Amino acid sequence: MHIMITGAAGMVGRKLVEKLAGTRTLAGAPLERLTLLDVIEPAAPAGFAGTVQRQAIDLATPGVAQTLVESRPEVIIHLAAIVSGEAEMDFEKGYRVNLDGTRQILEAIRLAGQKDGWCPRFIFASSIGVFGGALPALIEDDYVLTPQTSYGAQKTMCELLLADYTRRGFIHGIGIRLPTICVRPGKPNRAASGFFSGIIREPLTGKEAILPVGTDVRHWMASPRSAVGFLMHAIELDLARLGNRPNLTMPGLSVTVGEQIAALERVAGHKAVALIRPEPDAMIDHIVREWPQAFNPARALSLGFRAESRFDEIIKVFVEDELGGRVP
Repeated sequence: MHIMITGAAGMVGRKLVEKLAGTRTLAGAPLERLTLLDVIEPAAPAGFAGTVQRQAIDLATPGVAQTLVESRPEVIIHLAAIVSGEAEMDFEKGYRVNLDGTRQILEAIRLAGQKDGWCPRFIFASSIGVFGGALPALIEDDYVLTPQTSYGAQKTMCELLLADYTRRGFIHGIGIRLPTICVRPGKPNRAASGFFSGIIREPLTGKEAILPVGTDVRHWMASPRSAVGFLMHAIELDLARLGNRPNLTMPGLSVTVGEQIAALERVAGHKAVALIRPEPDAMIDHIVREWPQAFNPARALSLGFRAESRFDEIIKVFVEDELGGRVP
């Protein structure tokens, strides 16, 4: 099997590559080749016995996608995107990367398939940002998409493209609506949701964290480990079970900022919590309060997707995967 990953240098991409590097077979086929793409050259995975191609590319550049599909991978995992806050601040860049880049690769697949019938599995990383505005407390699987940010609108458009290209038989598509991924390792990024990770990650490493919203803000989250699990499961899932609705809301955990902080205190004590400094940001507060708070992801659960059930578990995943299993 040959798997191509766009956005392979991002946090989820790196962790997915690490997981794949230790995987010998998927869907009954040996994993023999990885093609890793991003705007910077992705790192080589340790311990992978197969062939690895790494390349720095911009998918939104005309003609680039056509060259990438020449190798005809069986699976394409499309993670490449710019994050929500940046897409809101830079309108043109958001549409060029998040929408145009996705359409470029889908069109390249369609045109290539017209020549030889190639029809890969296409796994698209969408977002719960496709929902927004005045939302019910619990969002069911059949709730209408109501994005209230440019990022959410871009992801919604890509979901529609995925559904149409799947319906037309150009791809075998599945859209994975990721919860906010928390706790993200590394440095803060420009995502509007970044503080959800920052108020846990920074105190756990002895650093001050800025909290731009009130502790009553509630949101839907899952760990990076769960995000990788969703994508791995999507590689092997029988897509016929999706019917004509290829986009799925993933399982997660509905938790308030206050509950996050309480879990941090249980895991790391009061000194860690004392490093969180409230600093209200009206723009961030406005954005996140229009995001969904909780879902009933019945379809995804029935298909075998799983996530954490307590925020303490999410913190412990970060401690195990990023801090060597020990709270400093």
